[in-house]
Amino acid sequence: MIEHPWPRPVVFFEIRGKDRKALQDFYATLFGWKIDDNNPISYGRIEPGVGGPVEGVGGGIMGSDEARVLIYVQVADLNETLREAERLGGRAVLPPVDTPNGPTIAQMADPEGNLVGLVQQ
Repeated sequence: MIEHPWPRPVVFFEIRGKDRKALQDFYATLFGWKIDDNNPISYGRIEPGVGGPVEGVGGGIMGSDEARVLIYVQVADLNETLREAERLGGRAVLPPVDTPNGPTIAQMADPEGNLVGLVQQ
């Protein structure tokens, strides 16, 4: 068994799809992400955001009928972000809902079908 003196933080995520450039444009427009793909393999490196938790990103594990990994992006307005995602070719999957003892969340799918969670700032 590995012993850890402290919890290990999530420090990276990756979004994949058939149309790399379209996905880069979608996320850059929707979330204001700065994406640099000026490298030999055109890997779109996303700059870290401002205001994230110093400790790293928290997470959860739950039961489900299907296996998947889901990232959550903090936004100022859930409804506005869902509308903009649809305008850009994505779709709303879960309208805003208050979680028990937690934040208000929503979910969307990007143009390739990747599920992305949204959390109210």
